[in-house]
Amino acid sequence: MPTSFLQMECTFLDRLSTRIMGFYSFFLCLLIFSVISSNVFTAYAFKGTYGVNYGKIADNLPSPRSVVTLLKAAKIKNTRIYDADHEVLKAFKGSGIEIIIGLGNEYLKDIAVGEDRAMNWIKENVQPFLPGTSIVGIAVGNEILGGDDHELWEVLLPSVKNVYDALHRLDLTKVVEVSSPHSEAVFTNSFPPSACIFRDDISIYMKPLLQFFSQIGSPFYINAYPFLAYKSDPEHIDINYALFKSNPGILDEKTNLHYDNMFEAQVDAAYAALEKAGFPKMEVIVSETGWASRGDDDEAGANLENARTYNYNLRKRLAKKKGTPFRPKFVAKAYIFALFNENLKTGPTSERNFGLFKPDGSISYDIGFTGLRDSSGASSFIPFKVIAACITLVLLISAS
Repeated sequence: MPTSFLQMECTFLDRLSTRIMGFYSFFLCLLIFSVISSNVFTAYAFKGTYGVNYGKIADNLPSPRSVVTLLKAAKIKNTRIYDADHEVLKAFKGSGIEIIIGLGNEYLKDIAVGEDRAMNWIKENVQPFLPGTSIVGIAVGNEILGGDDHELWEVLLPSVKNVYDALHRLDLTKVVEVSSPHSEAVFTNSFPPSACIFRDDISIYMKPLLQFFSQIGSPFYINAYPFLAYKSDPEHIDINYALFKSNPGILDEKTNLHYDNMFEAQVDAAYAALEKAGFPKMEVIVSETGWASRGDDDEAGANLENARTYNYNLRKRLAKKKGTPFRPKFVAKAYIFALFNENLKTGPTSERNFGLFKPDGSISYDIGFTGLRDSSGASSFIPFKVIAACITLVLLISAS
């Protein structure tokens, strides 16, 4: 065999061996990454773009089972509650509706003491309902940072860690996401969006929290209300800009990005603050947004038509599954506040009038949803069990 041919064959074998080793190394890296990911990252709680907050500070609401019927009729598959109400969790069993439950602010000082406290809470309020009820997340506290109780600022991160560690021990981190929603009060400036930063006094608590959420793959949840911004300064904010209606919009001169609605500007302000804090890849999800259909005399913009316009246009916007000007690759997602008007909430009149639906299950205004009752008070939605029974009866008659 010629020497040149032997040399060519050896060269070929060397290259083949190198490529095989390269592929082996590549797949080994993938395997290691998948193992690490399975042990570190949490579930992803919001798979759609549109959800609702199911608040219950009222004495006249439909039963949880009726709420499930209502959500199914409206084709709403994502919801948040502010506690771990067992009656709600039982009613949602088998519905396919994904739910984030709340670990209330009043529990945080106890949960922060140790992982065993978090374990007890999860074994009582989460584990017994899985997998029948699709509990996909735990919101640890609500609007803690920026609130008045500075002791809660200090216990938020320990609480979050204890909840996550308890879920990890129960092998539930692939099922249940851990998060904590914030208000706009965590920012020192949000206009223009690119100027937004976290408040100095909050940063020492916020950055470690963000670091942990980054490690476990949780998004940044923000309660963003164009209504509240407009109400606080109606003389300088264009109502059309707040309502997604035609308007000149604003130009962020630093980024040269144009905004034709306040909702996207508020989301991008959060993205800007995250980027400055060192977390440019963290996703922002709006945990609350909405518009009041009634208000006091000094609550500018709080009326039925504006509420309908905002929620109708927001629903259309979210259905497009598009990103924002600053983060076009991150699809905008939001939970609407709220499912119902809540007559026992304190504060101004607007607080009791954010509902898409009235307590009797009829719609507050038309944005394309079907209520449990029509405007005359008669039932406009037939329960699924009744439909199934009718179909069965027809089949039996036909067979005979």
